[in-house]
Amino acid sequence: QVQLVESGGGLVQAGGSLRLSCAASVHIFSNNDMGWYRQAPGNQRELVASITTDGRINYSDSVKGRFTISRDNARKTVYLQMNSLKPEDTAVYSCMLYTGTFQYWGQGTQVTVSS
Repeated sequence: QVQLVESGGGLVQAGGSLRLSCAASVHIFSNNDMGWYRQAPGNQRELVASITTDGRINYSDSVKGRFTISRDNARKTVYLQMNSLKPEDTAVYSCMLYTGTFQYWGQGTQVTVSS
């Protein structure tokens, strides 16, 4: 059974930075695409960033140039470095693992950016 555990969320002032981590309990981590999603109250969940098994990266337009996704296959962990945070980045951030057939989700971590 795949489990994903996010950490690193919290309260930060606008302009600040946070680094989210998502640790996966999976037999072979490197075989799976990974993504970070977020959901703000009243909004639909949206893709923030994704990284494939061969390192191809995609960002939403709203975070390009501010957020960086990376993965460490040896540690079975995906990261999201978030810089220049804005109040509109406030949301629950969740990581997703995609096997090519199934999606698995973490519980999420709250990120709150104060103005």
